[in-house]
Amino acid sequence: MSYESTAEPIKVGYLFDFRLPDGFPPAMRDDLTRPFELVFGEAVRQKLLDRPVEILIREVEGLPKGSVKAVIDAYGELVDEGCLVVLGPNITDNCVPTREAIEERFLVPAISVTGSDDWLGEWTFAFPQGSLTDEPIFWADLLVKAGHTTVGVLMEQSLVGETYVRHFQAACRRRGLRIVAQEVVPQTAKDVAGAVKKLHDAQPDAVVHAGFGFGILFVNPALEALGWDPPRYTSTAFQNAWVNPAMWNGFLGWTGVDQYDEHNLVGQRFLDRYREEVGRRPEYCVPVVYHDVANTLLQAFTDAHPLSPRGVKEALERVKMLPAAAGAPGTRVSFGKWTRRAWMGAGYLVARRLDPDGVNSHLVTRFGEE
Repeated sequence: MSYESTAEPIKVGYLFDFRLPDGFPPAMRDDLTRPFELVFGEAVRQKLLDRPVEILIREVEGLPKGSVKAVIDAYGELVDEGCLVVLGPNITDNCVPTREAIEERFLVPAISVTGSDDWLGEWTFAFPQGSLTDEPIFWADLLVKAGHTTVGVLMEQSLVGETYVRHFQAACRRRGLRIVAQEVVPQTAKDVAGAVKKLHDAQPDAVVHAGFGFGILFVNPALEALGWDPPRYTSTAFQNAWVNPAMWNGFLGWTGVDQYDEHNLVGQRFLDRYREEVGRRPEYCVPVVYHDVANTLLQAFTDAHPLSPRGVKEALERVKMLPAAAGAPGTRVSFGKWTRRAWMGAGYLVARRLDPDGVNSHLVTRFGEE
């Protein structure tokens, strides 16, 4: 006589706090979830997990186009459905108020790719797909290495833009750079010709854009109208270039902050496996970033006793020095009781530039390499 049992799945919430745009490539939508399927599916086959993992998705329009309320309500729905952890929200303007609701009402851990330190708390962990405090330091490093002494700034009118610029101003003072013009632009895609003209009139050596990224969409046409082609740098907004051709064209000519490094062998081995199972090899940041998130959750699920929201939260704190697929070679993932930022080492971010072919990008430099 034999007795077999089946266990209920571990439920993971996946909260998109923005609606993916029309024309968003189906393959890229697949890349947002497929790494979790690969990592968790392999763990079940290897009996590292005694039950499957079920991903519950909510897609709502938070800020900048929607509302914080929609994001918090969606988080609550995922909690009510039994999720032990939620991935998201990810936009800083939504993350900060949602963190308050998590701590006051939900008490279910969340992992975000936001770059805001204000997200970090007892229940809120980050795989910062960029950092509002680190990136401005990297911009200053890039400018100095390129021999620039003056810079003009386009700041999106948002919490993201304001935080970036506050830290960039400090980094410029430390590195001897002078900001000769600073103009505010909308955080959504609107006309920016006037702001770009004011930067042009100040004649900086280079231009920096600070924001979530939608505000950059019409900068290149404004530069072209002026016959001006300055060196230009931006944040991890650069990663939005993969969303659609319009965004790619918006970032052409810009050096941006990214997390894909073709010399990271952990990431390359994962992409080899991705090709074997999916039939294509997406060589950009999203698959390797979400590999690291999934692998971290796997470690936490196998170490959570009990398998509850608090158990998962405490198990996340015990994740240490996992080799990362994202970032430069040698990047690791670690959390701790008072450590809520996952990737360790300056090389978790790199600088890349888009190629005019509309398909590829190339590595410019790794941060931390002198």
